[in-house]
Amino acid sequence: MSFDLRLVDPISEPTVGVVARVAELLDRKPEGSFVVVVEDLLGDPVVIRNGPFMNDGRPMPTRYWLVNKDLRHRVSVLEGAGGVGRAEESIDAELLAKTHESYAEERNSHIDDDHEGPRPFGGVGGTRRGVKCLHAHLAHWLAGRPDPVGEWVISQFTEGKA
Repeated sequence: MSFDLRLVDPISEPTVGVVARVAELLDRKPEGSFVVVVEDLLGDPVVIRNGPFMNDGRPMPTRYWLVNKDLRHRVSVLEGAGGVGRAEESIDAELLAKTHESYAEERNSHIDDDHEGPRPFGGVGGTRRGVKCLHAHLAHWLAGRPDPVGEWVISQFTEGKA
């Protein structure tokens, strides 16, 4: 797969067709509101941005979700080959902590101050520190956010290390 992707400026909720396509890519119906924020050059969704809560009110800690099947598979292979540990060893811990903090701040800015009940927690992929999910970091980076782990994942692909 080429990395010829484009950021999308979501203006409105996705169409019924886009929701159906994301469900097809995920092999299940999305459980909350989302917008497409990255697509390939043919207009197929690559990354979605989730609302902070699922339709049933449960917290959704993962703000950016990788939906492209090829990229998800490639990241899974990288994770299976020890990629999470290698990424964590390669990335400055302070920079990673700042990434988690900014991710949580951005997600939490979409929650009303008077919200009662459970709230999403943690940073990228719901973790508070370290690296938990390369998929979530890559989605965050592809969505135009600074994420050293997402950038590291792409470097593994482009350098042929994954």
